Amino acid sequence: MTELTEEQQQELDFAFEKARNAMKIIESYSQEKLDRLCQAVAWAVSNKKNFTRLVDMGIEESRLGDPVSRMGKRMKIRGILRDALRQRSVGIVEEILEKGIIKYAKPVGIIGSIVPTTNPDLTPAGTAIYAIKARDAVIFSPHPRSKKTSFETVRIMREALEREGAPADLLQCLTLVNIPMTKALMERADLVLATGGKDMVKSAYSSGTPAYGVGAGNSTMIIDETADIKEAALNTMLSKTSDYGSGCSADGNLIISENVYDSMIEELVRVGGYLATEEEKAKLRAVMWDDAGHRLPATVAIAPQELSEKAGFTIPNDRKFIIVNGDEIGKQYPFSGEKLTTLLAVYQYEGEFENALDMMRSIYEVGGKGHSCGIYSFNDDHIHRLALAAPVSRIMVRQPQSKANAGSFTNGMPMTSSLGCGTWGGNIISENVNLKHYMNYTWVSKPIPEDKPSDEELFGEFYDPELEK
Repeated sequence: MTELTEEQQQELDFAFEKARNAMKIIESYSQEKLDRLCQAVAWAVSNKKNFTRLVDMGIEESRLGDPVSRMGKRMKIRGILRDALRQRSVGIVEEILEKGIIKYAKPVGIIGSIVPTTNPDLTPAGTAIYAIKARDAVIFSPHPRSKKTSFETVRIMREALEREGAPADLLQCLTLVNIPMTKALMERADLVLATGGKDMVKSAYSSGTPAYGVGAGNSTMIIDETADIKEAALNTMLSKTSDYGSGCSADGNLIISENVYDSMIEELVRVGGYLATEEEKAKLRAVMWDDAGHRLPATVAIAPQELSEKAGFTIPNDRKFIIVNGDEIGKQYPFSGEKLTTLLAVYQYEGEFENALDMMRSIYEVGGKGHSCGIYSFNDDHIHRLALAAPVSRIMVRQPQSKANAGSFTNGMPMTSSLGCGTWGGNIISENVNLKHYMNYTWVSKPIPEDKPSDEELFGEFYDPELEK
């Protein structure tokens, strides 16, 4: 057990005791009652008045992100609620008649949720909806840089539960947070949801508790010669500027066909991009990474004007993001890695589409394996070849990456704020973390007519009856 102060130990012990008691109360709740609680909690957080206050509070506290585009995340809460309401979580949740299988859903227990500083409101809200639906309890460990915002988010949801006569202690937020406290939470929980940096995810997996972690991003989009350039540029801007590029899903690199390269750059500038000179690019590199290539926190998730000012030059006030020419790809060229701010690297590929795939593969060797990439194309063969080649868990076709791969109202991806990245990204799953991951399942098996192929069917041409004598 991780070493804690006496005060921390008391807070943690009390939180687990309250969580267990709360779970006992709701274990017999009907599906209809759980759905009502999900609706109550979701509305309490995502209504415009409350969410505006939480967004302003979170940005003031963390000094990260954009208040205008972050407001859009309240739509993600609606999407998570939509997905939750459309599924069952009590009793029988699936029947496979031809196999004689019946599945019953059960709670996973007490979830230890690690909240990132960039989503102090969205992550608790999304986690709470799925957890309540599954009859789990959640103890949140907020990021120290935005802990007041997370605590306020949880307080609002607790009040919503109380108004419905449900136990508020289904949702709790630790106050004495530091690394030892978070590790202790992970060691005692029944399940860990680790949304945060690489070190935190690694700690979750080494806690001895089952855990769903996320991987680092380095979203890369291919724009081939069939792309609708106006659509591609607009979506790129929307993805790159959402919450000042703070999300792992924000477009980081564009690989553009030589046939449309100039027109794509022109359109990117038209929608708000600023094309940096080579001198300005060098200045940006100096303030974004140290000599060892480590990303510096002072330039994460900030406006492009602030980013350029830190680098020692100015850009017009109407510019929404900065574009740099990404001449080289490799670990020694940091612009080909994850940026997490309002900066985009562009690359030109010549000739065949396979050359674009080669550049894509090289970029993911730098970082971001398992997370996501995308393509602007109307060539189904190109889309298919990218899907076969890309070492990622999700590919968005003609969509703004940061607004689409965690689920949107115009695609079928499960709504979430946590993206599994498979073994590529050091994660156990390669899908969007959603309701099914918040539940255990009991499989009931009934007899079915024998399903036993003959040896001839099973072994084909390898079967030799003489060897069976």
